[in-house]
Amino acid sequence: QVQLVDSGGGLVQPGGSLRLSCLVSGNIGSIYTRAWYRQAPGKQRDLVASLSTGGRTTYADSVKDRFTISRENANSTVYTVYLQMDNLQPEDTAVYYCNVKSILTPGEFWGQGTQVTVSS
Repeated sequence: QVQLVDSGGGLVQPGGSLRLSCLVSGNIGSIYTRAWYRQAPGKQRDLVASLSTGGRTTYADSVKDRFTISRENANSTVYTVYLQMDNLQPEDTAVYYCNVKSILTPGEFWGQGTQVTVSS
Protein backbone atom coordinates (compact mmCIF):
# COMPACT_ATOMS: atom_id res chain seq x y z
CA GLN A 1 0.00 0.00 0.00
CA VAL A 2 0.88 3.67 -0.28
CA GLN A 3 0.24 6.41 2.27
CA LEU A 4 -0.02 10.13 1.52
CA VAL A 5 -0.06 13.03 3.98
CA ASP A 6 -0.76 16.53 2.63
CA SER A 7 0.28 19.73 4.38
CA GLY A 8 1.17 23.36 3.78
CA GLY A 9 -2.16 25.01 3.09
CA GLY A 10 -3.30 28.24 4.66
CA LEU A 11 -4.59 31.76 4.15
CA VAL A 12 -2.61 34.02 1.82
CA GLN A 13 -3.21 37.38 0.18
CA PRO A 14 -3.52 37.72 -3.61
CA GLY A 15 -0.08 37.71 -5.19
CA GLY A 16 1.38 35.64 -2.36
CA SER A 17 2.98 32.21 -2.36
CA LEU A 18 2.54 28.87 -0.64
CA ARG A 19 4.32 25.53 -0.89
CA LEU A 20 2.28 22.37 -0.42
CA SER A 21 3.95 19.14 0.64
CA CYS A 22 2.86 15.54 0.22
CA LEU A 23 4.75 12.92 2.20
CA VAL A 24 4.62 9.66 0.24
CA SER A 25 5.48 6.40 1.99
CA GLY A 26 4.99 2.67 1.66
CA ASN A 27 5.40 0.80 -1.61
CA ILE A 28 6.72 3.83 -3.49
CA GLY A 29 8.26 1.65 -6.19
CA SER A 30 4.74 0.91 -7.42
CA ILE A 31 4.07 4.58 -8.28
CA TYR A 32 4.36 5.93 -11.83
CA THR A 33 2.65 9.32 -11.59
CA ARG A 34 2.34 11.92 -8.84
CA ALA A 35 -0.13 14.77 -9.04
CA TRP A 36 -1.95 17.54 -7.27
CA TYR A 37 -5.70 18.09 -7.70
CA ARG A 38 -7.95 20.75 -6.28
CA GLN A 39 -11.63 21.06 -5.52
CA ALA A 40 -13.41 24.34 -4.95
CA PRO A 41 -16.80 24.43 -3.17
CA GLY A 42 -19.55 23.15 -5.43
CA LYS A 43 -17.14 22.15 -8.19
CA GLN A 44 -15.55 18.94 -9.38
CA ARG A 45 -12.03 17.90 -8.46
CA ASP A 46 -9.62 19.01 -11.19
CA LEU A 47 -6.05 18.15 -12.05
CA VAL A 48 -3.62 20.96 -11.27
CA ALA A 49 -0.21 19.42 -12.03
CA SER A 50 1.39 16.03 -12.57
CA LEU A 51 4.89 14.57 -12.53
CA SER A 52 5.78 11.23 -14.11
CA THR A 53 8.57 8.92 -13.01
CA GLY A 54 10.49 10.02 -16.11
CA GLY A 55 10.29 13.64 -15.00
CA ARG A 56 7.61 14.83 -17.43
CA THR A 57 5.37 17.53 -15.98
CA THR A 58 1.94 18.75 -17.02
CA TYR A 59 -0.02 21.73 -15.74
CA ALA A 60 -3.56 23.03 -16.02
CA ASP A 61 -3.67 26.10 -18.25
CA SER A 62 -4.89 28.21 -15.35
CA VAL A 63 -1.73 27.59 -13.29
CA LYS A 64 1.00 27.45 -15.95
CA ASP A 65 3.95 29.72 -15.16
CA ARG A 66 2.69 30.16 -11.58
CA PHE A 67 2.80 26.63 -10.07
CA THR A 68 5.65 24.13 -10.03
CA ILE A 69 5.47 20.44 -9.10
CA SER A 70 8.61 18.69 -7.90
CA ARG A 71 9.83 15.70 -5.93
CA GLU A 72 12.50 15.26 -3.27
CA ASN A 73 13.72 11.79 -2.34
CA ALA A 74 14.41 11.00 1.28
CA ASN A 75 15.17 7.27 1.12
CA SER A 76 13.96 4.10 -0.55
CA THR A 77 10.59 4.13 1.20
CA VAL A 78 9.73 7.82 1.60
CA TYR A 79 9.75 10.93 -0.57
CA THR A 80 7.98 14.27 -0.73
CA VAL A 81 6.06 15.81 -3.61
CA TYR A 82 5.86 19.60 -3.57
CA LEU A 83 3.58 22.10 -5.24
CA GLN A 84 5.12 25.57 -5.24
CA MET A 85 2.36 28.10 -5.85
CA ASP A 86 3.29 31.68 -6.73
CA ASN A 87 1.19 34.74 -7.59
CA LEU A 88 -1.85 33.13 -5.99
CA GLN A 89 -5.26 34.50 -6.94
CA PRO A 90 -8.68 34.21 -5.29
CA GLU A 91 -9.73 31.68 -7.94
CA ASP A 92 -7.01 29.35 -6.64
CA THR A 93 -8.98 28.93 -3.41
CA ALA A 94 -9.76 25.22 -2.97
CA VAL A 95 -8.91 22.08 -1.10
CA TYR A 96 -5.75 20.65 -2.64
CA TYR A 97 -5.22 16.89 -2.76
CA CYS A 98 -2.10 14.91 -3.43
CA ASN A 99 -2.60 11.88 -5.68
CA VAL A 100 -0.43 9.04 -6.93
CA LYS A 101 -1.12 6.46 -9.61
CA SER A 102 0.15 2.99 -8.73
CA ILE A 103 0.23 -0.51 -10.13
CA LEU A 104 -1.25 -1.61 -6.79
CA THR A 105 -4.98 -2.00 -6.31
CA PRO A 106 -7.01 0.27 -6.25
CA GLY A 107 -4.76 1.97 -8.81
CA GLU A 108 -4.48 5.34 -7.12
CA PHE A 109 -4.15 6.81 -3.64
CA TRP A 110 -5.17 10.19 -2.19
CA GLY A 111 -3.99 12.47 0.55
CA GLN A 112 -6.49 13.89 3.03
CA GLY A 113 -6.43 17.36 1.46
CA THR A 114 -5.18 20.75 2.60
CA GLN A 115 -7.16 24.00 2.40
CA VAL A 116 -5.76 26.94 0.45
CA THR A 117 -7.59 30.25 0.79
CA VAL A 118 -6.54 33.33 -1.19
CA SER A 119 -8.18 36.46 0.11
CA SER A 120 -7.37 40.03 1.07
